Amino acid sequence: MLTALARTATRRPLTVMLLWGLFLLLGFGLGTGVFARLSDNVPEVPGTESESAARYLEELDPAGSSITGVVAGTPVADAGLRAEVEQAVADVRKVAGVAAVPDPYATPGMISEDGRALIVPVTLEGGLDDDAEERTLDAAAERIREIDAPDVHVSGGPLLGLQMGERAQQDVKNAELISLPVVLALLLVVFGGLRSALLPLVVAVSGIAGAFLALFLFSEVTDISVYAIQVTTMLGLGLAVDYALLMLVRFREERRTTEDVLEAVHRTVAAAGRTVLFSGLTVAVSLTGLLVFPSVFLRSMGLAVAAVVVIDMLAALTLLPALLVRFGGRIPPARTPGDGEEEGRFFARVARFAARRKVAVLAVVVPVLLVLALPVSGMSIAVGDARQLPADSEARQLQDTVAAHFPPGTGVSPVVVVARPGTDEATADRIRALGPGATTRELPGGGAVIEIRPPGEADGAEATALVERVREVRGDAPVEVTGTAARLVDFRDMLAERAPWAALTVLAGIVVLLFAFTGSVLLPLRTVVTTLLSLAAALGVVVWVFQDGHLAGLLGAQGLGALSLTAPPLIVAIAFGLAMDYELFILARMREARLRSGDDREAVVTGLSRSGRVVTCAALLLAVVFAAFMTGGFSPILQIGLGLTLAVLIDATVVRMLLVPATMALLGRHAWWAPRPLRRAHHRFGLREEQPELPRVKVPSGV
Repeated sequence: MLTALARTATRRPLTVMLLWGLFLLLGFGLGTGVFARLSDNVPEVPGTESESAARYLEELDPAGSSITGVVAGTPVADAGLRAEVEQAVADVRKVAGVAAVPDPYATPGMISEDGRALIVPVTLEGGLDDDAEERTLDAAAERIREIDAPDVHVSGGPLLGLQMGERAQQDVKNAELISLPVVLALLLVVFGGLRSALLPLVVAVSGIAGAFLALFLFSEVTDISVYAIQVTTMLGLGLAVDYALLMLVRFREERRTTEDVLEAVHRTVAAAGRTVLFSGLTVAVSLTGLLVFPSVFLRSMGLAVAAVVVIDMLAALTLLPALLVRFGGRIPPARTPGDGEEEGRFFARVARFAARRKVAVLAVVVPVLLVLALPVSGMSIAVGDARQLPADSEARQLQDTVAAHFPPGTGVSPVVVVARPGTDEATADRIRALGPGATTRELPGGGAVIEIRPPGEADGAEATALVERVREVRGDAPVEVTGTAARLVDFRDMLAERAPWAALTVLAGIVVLLFAFTGSVLLPLRTVVTTLLSLAAALGVVVWVFQDGHLAGLLGAQGLGALSLTAPPLIVAIAFGLAMDYELFILARMREARLRSGDDREAVVTGLSRSGRVVTCAALLLAVVFAAFMTGGFSPILQIGLGLTLAVLIDATVVRMLLVPATMALLGRHAWWAPRPLRRAHHRFGLREEQPELPRVKVPSGV
């Protein structure tokens, strides 16, 4: 199959390159339109109580979403400033789509006790479509910003989502500007030539275009999170470089033994292409676990990232071979080891050490990884607020200003209780008694909305506990709870209910693919266990930094007491897939060595010596890409970036270089064992497309 694909891609290389060129134009042209469609409605889960109540309010509540303006930095009692504020309030009230703007000078709680700040809340009309809402937001926010004061900030509600989308777009551009030159420099060091170094970047750019296009297409049918751009771009860029690196290293090896560039390309696709194919499938399968969750955010992320992985895989198997046919003749072959010189000597030594001291390696490495993973036991997740944004963002400045001048809890989103028609007054009274200052407003048709402002943060422990108390107090009354805290409670419940099924789906798929790749039933189990160790260690460090606040300042962040609810599922799904990526790189070489020599122990050493350099370089390049996305200062992306960077580095070094040879030596020949019926099934159906044994022709030096 792969040989046929290689021959198809190389028969008409110019046509293949032209088609991919058109794909690039489409991705960077049409695909970038996704930036205008990003949503921050991450915690919404269809079918939950909080979502049902929110939809009910959208249909009946005449009041829509709201934004907040803050004016600070000077005495607000100043006559000139008061005149400006009152005029701005009057002008905003006239904006089409604005329902209400209270006078901050006449409304209790709108002016700070120190007299140096005031709040201007703006409530929009309900039922506005997206375009009308955006026009209203722009007009209202721009008029408030025209107030002449040292500090004027506007954010909150749907405006916060737009600001996050703009920040995401800027962060992607900055990350690409940082990562691409660094990756190119590292590739120059690895290959020692510009042509070889540029080819992975061509594939990487194709991956980025694919990321944009996939997200744009998915945005036609579902919401796309503000986090999706950064996550899919970083993964698309990183995996494209990984696959291209693997293929180029193999191509240069094949060039040592054949003068025919076309034949070297075919052999490369038949051998390394098999690894790329299975790697892409395993990463995609790892992300299918996200499809088990009913969350629109998780499902869209799983689909989009899986699509990007497939695009990277196809680019490595079609575009790269076409490029090699055209330009591969000028790429020098890999250096032939001299007499007595062992290829990959350092990695061979590490493998022999780990295999010889297998019990000692396991006794040291496993406890260290478990210690790093300990913070996961206390992990908490939250929706988060503007504190997740960098300090120079308008939303963050607004929140910091409010926190500096107003009492704790000011501006905190309330727990929203929807009392539908038929709710008795006694139940409503019991609910109002749960929080001081609860307010009630009537809805058309006989229902009512009770808003209770929790102490602390909108998604803190007090707020989620309040949601649980309301749901206990209501009994059988037709009462539903929504708002930030209620959505978080429902999101946590959804994760707890569906996570076991997601894990089962992923593990089953991974075990089947790894069995098809290796013909063993023990290797997939060993791979899953060692991968989970590295993954838990990386996630534990993320909790220690971003939840507990240790060393968070070095990354321009702060300890928030909880991780963003987006971070853990994405780190787990993506890092698991990437770990499979490197595992396959190594197992492919071990399998080849074992088939040639029949020596299980030496196959481990040979496999690691030949793949260690590729895995290490690929991990370093991928870590550079992830680290570049940590420069934007957006806390959820910092968490995901740090988690993936650590997962890749720990897995590619400690796990793959030490645990893999140690566990392989411990299992010995049993590592490749499978029951006889499964062996027959693998022999009949497994994908075994080895490179053909052709006469080897020594390439003259300098070719």
